[in-house]
Amino acid sequence: MAQNIYDDPEFFAKYAGLPRSVEGLGAAYEWPVFRALLPDVAGKSVLDLGCGTGALARRLRELGAVRVLGIDVSARMLAEAQARTVDPAILYRRSTIEAIGPDMGPFDLVISSLALHYVADFASVCRAVAHLLVPGGTFVFSVEHPMFTARAEQDWCVDGETGRHYWPVENYADEGLRQTNWLGSPVHKYHRTVATYGNALIDAGFRIRRLEEPMPSHAFLDAKGAPAYERNRPLFLLISAAR
Repeated sequence: MAQNIYDDPEFFAKYAGLPRSVEGLGAAYEWPVFRALLPDVAGKSVLDLGCGTGALARRLRELGAVRVLGIDVSARMLAEAQARTVDPAILYRRSTIEAIGPDMGPFDLVISSLALHYVADFASVCRAVAHLLVPGGTFVFSVEHPMFTARAEQDWCVDGETGRHYWPVENYADEGLRQTNWLGSPVHKYHRTVATYGNALIDAGFRIRRLEEPMPSHAFLDAKGAPAYERNRPLFLLISAAR
């Protein structure tokens, strides 16, 4: 069964206070890179997997998408998305990502932002997306970087003598479930290697167009009051693939 931590009231309240939740895409330093991976969306139909509060759905409509369907397992997320959306061309549906099927399509573009590392069977999702896309359609998504998900602890190590921060990578080849702690709650994520992400797409009939590992700029970190060592490891992996 898919985890639904976002419907826990205490967890959701903490999540709603995060800069990304309050400020939207402006607080997501990887958004310009994600945007550059997208095809021209004017007149296109889009499926947003794990749409959350609908920030991407609304932005794609601004960019000219003719129809956007956002799905999410969280009723609280979808309620917030609906409250922020006044646009009949954006529809929201409660569903797990694993349950997507051909009855939802076809679509010109399928997107997902930081949701697919919650999915146990990524290969199955790739096959389902391939069947939902029109010929020549595009799949663009971001996940937590495998360097980040390899260890369940997901935190920095500090050199006691120099004070330098290092990101340890352990058990990278051991794919599968990781139980992490985020916002004070246990959260289930699935670690897989970069090769597994790429090969699952290839096996599903996709052609990988581009991979990106965006880093926050020094200016972004300074504006957020974040330490410079946040650039010492990639936090996200972004992939664009064509059917």
